[in-house]
Amino acid sequence: MTHSSLPPTLPNTDRTRHRRLREQGSLDRGALEAILDASFVCHLGVVVDGHPMVVPTVYGNDRTNLYFHGSVAGRSLIASPRATVCVTVTHIDGLVLARSVFEHGVNYRSAMIYGVPRLVTDPEEKLEGLRCLTEQAAPAQWDYARRPNRRELAATVLLALSLEEASVKIRTGGPDDGDGPDAALGIWAGVLPLVATWGEPETDPLLPAGSEPPHHIGSRSGTRLG
Repeated sequence: MTHSSLPPTLPNTDRTRHRRLREQGSLDRGALEAILDASFVCHLGVVVDGHPMVVPTVYGNDRTNLYFHGSVAGRSLIASPRATVCVTVTHIDGLVLARSVFEHGVNYRSAMIYGVPRLVTDPEEKLEGLRCLTEQAAPAQWDYARRPNRRELAATVLLALSLEEASVKIRTGGPDDGDGPDAALGIWAGVLPLVATWGEPETDPLLPAGSEPPHHIGSRSGTRLG
């Protein structure tokens, strides 16, 4: 990843201000970058033809911009070129099971990015944005697979969203009712962790017999995602 030219502290705007569970909020840009680095799927909230729509899509980030495919958002950009969108990324790290249902919760890391997306039209930036997106999902794949040609680039809608305005929230730890009246109930309480890992590569049956995945793919088997 490239070094960010943005300030190390996230701005506290009307959209990003933590109004609930403020202790879980963070203004550290490093926390935002860690959340974005740990995944490659985001959810894009946008208004299309007057109706709200949330679209899952893959993304890449270069510490300054979030790059993502955006054919749906592209339609919105044409209709409302200054419309604000919201992009979210969330990791679930575990269920927090308390003594009472009211105190149950989730350990998570989440980020919300606000801004007006920019349609990437410069061929060099589009190629770099697609490289960033590809490498975020599958490191080393950009130099292994065939890169997009001119026709494919022209057919691809790529959007860039500045990482300047974002909100971060993180929840860690166990239940909060260990020192309350429910502690006398004798009910088990704790955290049920959730860990996602990559499985074994499944080779395309149309490849020649004995074809093995490259090291950068095969070596990810069993490694943690997020």
